[in-house]
Amino acid sequence: MDKHTDKRTDKRTDKDTDVIIVGAGVGGLVLALSLHQAGIACRVYESVREIKPLGVGINLLPHAARELDELGLLPALDRVGVRTKESIFFTRHGQFIYSEPAGQAAGYAWPQYSIHRGDLQMTLLAAVRERLGEDSVCVDHRAVRVEQDESEDASGNAGVTVHMTDSAGVERPPVRGAIVVGCDGIHSALRKQLYPDEGAPRYSGVNMWRGVTRCKPFLSGGSMVRAGWLSIGKMVIYPIRDNIDADGNQLVNWVAEIESPEPAVRDWTRQGRLEDFFPAFADWHFDWLDVAALIRNADAVLEYPMVDQDPLPTWTRGRMTLLGDAAHPMVPRGSNGAGQAIIDARYLAGQLKRLGLGPAALQEYDRARVAATTKVVLTNRSNPPDAILREAYERSHDRPFDRIEDIISRDELQGISDRYKQVAGFDPAMLAARPSFL
Repeated sequence: MDKHTDKRTDKRTDKDTDVIIVGAGVGGLVLALSLHQAGIACRVYESVREIKPLGVGINLLPHAARELDELGLLPALDRVGVRTKESIFFTRHGQFIYSEPAGQAAGYAWPQYSIHRGDLQMTLLAAVRERLGEDSVCVDHRAVRVEQDESEDASGNAGVTVHMTDSAGVERPPVRGAIVVGCDGIHSALRKQLYPDEGAPRYSGVNMWRGVTRCKPFLSGGSMVRAGWLSIGKMVIYPIRDNIDADGNQLVNWVAEIESPEPAVRDWTRQGRLEDFFPAFADWHFDWLDVAALIRNADAVLEYPMVDQDPLPTWTRGRMTLLGDAAHPMVPRGSNGAGQAIIDARYLAGQLKRLGLGPAALQEYDRARVAATTKVVLTNRSNPPDAILREAYERSHDRPFDRIEDIISRDELQGISDRYKQVAGFDPAMLAARPSFL
């Protein structure tokens, strides 16, 4: 612990904490681990009564894996996730468009992971409780309002008071801290306090159906597949757990996406119906995978609209700021939602370590991360890696072709992929050269 952290901590009472983290999702838990690594006291407050491994698959690209490596978490991730070997694109007819290696196979110093979101969250939660203590995460605490001190008191303290209720709406004792970070997702109460007139998330015109299915490994056994296109049906498919039974099966995550004028209900736990989307994929029987059977054999199907929010000019007011989906919800077209939340957390912890627990650190975090994530949010709308599918679809007019090179060159396809890596911060040379945030 550095001398500046000691000084700050000594000013606070036993009932106070330095940093109040609202939300125990991926971003909030990585922030807690990062602050602990920096010697800064914190506590996490989560609205649900019990944290359960919810969700489906997500990807952690090398820039996110780097941050988790600095926290010593890669061995734990290897126990629950799959190291992605390649990213590969096909038409809805099963014709090959483009592929490139992923993670360490692409020359990165860090892997890329395909993992169940619940497995990632439980891994992070276990690490937080082990390193920070069992009482470091308080459940059934829903933040409803933040008050900030107008000035420092006689002892030099200034801070925030977070008002909370339990899940039944009963008021809990307020919590005091030096700063508060809203990691409370797309329905963030802190974001609502900063921008009360913002309105509902922006519908992209695409609905998604997500599922997980137990099946034999396909292609490399670590392939992330994108196929088809939104107007006629698009699939994203990748394994998220290895060797789940004695037969060597994998748990495979899939996402079906179709353009639709009406958005689905915004509820991550809403059950989907096969009849609403399966007809678009009923004839997808590829040499390497029977996609139709993959969908039919799913353990369960969830439905959700593809939404984001217009980028905000700032996430910060005084001693309060936002992080992750609370700050920059984005459409999931670049495997970057969780990754950008992880980078937010690491960068913020680094600034708090360097500049202290006050507005200056939050402003520096805001300056850097608002600009960076705005580019990602807007690029995910227009030219994510999935644009490779769009180009092949439009140039082939959705008809089978003899050679993809007759439609579009590999250099042009690689250019789409490389430009996204630069925007999102995981260009190989840039990532290798960047100093650690902490």
